[in-house]
Amino acid sequence: MIITNVEGLRDPFVLVVDGVYYLYGTAVGSDWDDAQWGCYVNDSGRLDGEWKRTPQPVYVRPEDALKQLWAPEVHYYRGKYYMICTYFSKKTQHRGCTVLRSDSPTGPFVEISDGHVTPHDRDSIDATLYVDEAGQSWLVYVHEWTCTDDRIGRMDVARLSDDLSKMISEPVELFRADAPIWTNDCVTDGCFMYTTENKRLLMLWSNFYDSDRKYCVAVAESESGTVEGPWKQPDAPFFTIEQGGGYDGGHGMIFADVDGQKYLCLHCPNRPTEEMKERTVFVPIKEVDDQLVIADV
Repeated sequence: MIITNVEGLRDPFVLVVDGVYYLYGTAVGSDWDDAQWGCYVNDSGRLDGEWKRTPQPVYVRPEDALKQLWAPEVHYYRGKYYMICTYFSKKTQHRGCTVLRSDSPTGPFVEISDGHVTPHDRDSIDATLYVDEAGQSWLVYVHEWTCTDDRIGRMDVARLSDDLSKMISEPVELFRADAPIWTNDCVTDGCFMYTTENKRLLMLWSNFYDSDRKYCVAVAESESGTVEGPWKQPDAPFFTIEQGGGYDGGHGMIFADVDGQKYLCLHCPNRPTEEMKERTVFVPIKEVDDQLVIADV
C-alpha cells in the first residue's frame, strides 16, 4: 500500500499522461459546502513521490454552481480531457452531475453542458464515464438516497451524446444500495467501470457494512456484459478496513502506473483522526482467474 502526502482529498481519481500522474478529488475545506474540485500533480515518475497541488484552480467555476463541488474525475475522450463532476445548483436546489472540457489535464476545464446533465428534480452525484465497445458513451451515476421514495440510494445509467454535453436517453436503474447481502445501508457511492482482460464488465462502488458502518469498496459484475446489466452483487466487499490495516477506504477507482502495475485508488480512512489523517492511498491489485484481487508488490 502506498500512502501519499495528499491530505484532505476525498473521492480521488488518477489520470496518467506521458508519464505524469494527475490526481483529482474533492478538496474539503471548512465543511462539505466549501469543497472544491482539487488537482495534484506528480512528475517524479513514482507514485510515492511528491504530489503538489496546482497553484490555481484547474476549472472555471460554472455560474450555476452554488456549493458542494464534489467528486471530479478526468477522462481522455476523442482528443480532449473531460471532467465529470458534481455540484449543488442555484437553479434547481439539487446536487447534480455536469461535464467540463479542456485541452489539457490541468485545464482550464469549462462546462459544456447546460447545467446538470442528470435529472434536475433529484439529487445525483459521483458520476463516471463509460464508453462501450460500440463507442457509445454512458453516464453511470448515483441517484442519491436523499431523493428516493424509500430513502434507499440507487445506481442509474443513461446514454450520453457524442460530445458528452447531454443525456440522450431516459435513466435506467441498475441496482439499489441494499442489493448486496452484506449491507442494509442506504448509500450508493463512487461508481467506477472496469473491464477485465477477458472482457468481464465490473463496477466498483462503495457502501457501508457491519453494525459499525464500516466504509468499503465492492465489485459488482454485469451478467449481460453490458452497462445496463443485470448487475450481480458479491457476497462480500472487495476492500475493507480489515484488509487496509485500519484504513476503511472508499470511493475507489483503478489505474495503472507507468510500469503497468494496477492500483486501487481510495480516500482513507473515511473517519479520520489526529493519529490517522485522511489521505489518498494506492492499493496494488491484479487479475487472477479473471477476478480482481489485492496484490503483494
